[in-house]
Amino acid sequence: MKKILIPTDFSDHAEYALKVAAQIARKNNGEIILLHMLELPHQGSDAIGAGSDIPEIMFFKNAAIKRLEDLMDEDYLDGIAVSEIVQFELAFDGILKISQKNNVDLIVMGSHGASGFKEMFIGSNAEKVVRNSDVPVLIIKKEQNDFQVNNFVFASDFAEEIKKPFAKVVEFANKFDATLHLAMINTPNNFKSTSEAEGIMKNFVSNFNVNKYQTHVYNETNVEKGILNFSKSVNADLIGMSTHGRKGLSHFFNGSISEDLVNHATRPVVTFKI
Repeated sequence: MKKILIPTDFSDHAEYALKVAAQIARKNNGEIILLHMLELPHQGSDAIGAGSDIPEIMFFKNAAIKRLEDLMDEDYLDGIAVSEIVQFELAFDGILKISQKNNVDLIVMGSHGASGFKEMFIGSNAEKVVRNSDVPVLIIKKEQNDFQVNNFVFASDFAEEIKKPFAKVVEFANKFDATLHLAMINTPNNFKSTSEAEGIMKNFVSNFNVNKYQTHVYNETNVEKGILNFSKSVNADLIGMSTHGRKGLSHFFNGSISEDLVNHATRPVVTFKI
């Protein structure tokens, strides 16, 4: 977590994310990249490619740079290396490209979530980044003046494909000296006995050096509800999930529990790409 990308639209929720990123960077001697995406209503690739001297574009760009510089002067960023980028592109596309170009370790985003038709047909930039990002994405829903991760819930089926993203989960948990709560959610359509579920989790985690962890089996009518209710029962500071990054019709019909949690959880959520 040495290089942290913070996309901002200058909203309150974006600043909540920045404040959390500042705390993480300070603890890890890391740096922050502040990114603002300019989505001009009439922009086209030709105009943007050749239009750095177009007055209207320069007006918006300079205004964005001024707001970024004002953010960089905030007291909570004192002593942290912060750089700024203004990019002309669709937000989620630009976030992913800048992330890859700068080899960031973590993306921190603010989100107010979405529900109903807005969630189904529009979704949020946070949801799209979660679906496609190769690096962990931390979603912040409310102000966290003291971002501590004492109880970190990671819910999974603990299949073989989870081992690669789980290495990053362990790194995250150990850096915060958090207790990692490994949770298998039992549902009516996918039920395992307690002994079977605990055996799967203990065998899975034996391949990793986790400082502190506990295993849990939680029964609920569906996985998302189970994760939310279990997280509440242990007063989780953070919920972790792996995501397949489904796209197209597969995503539309099957959905993604990780993306649903990004929209519906009030607690911070961090996702790790399989």
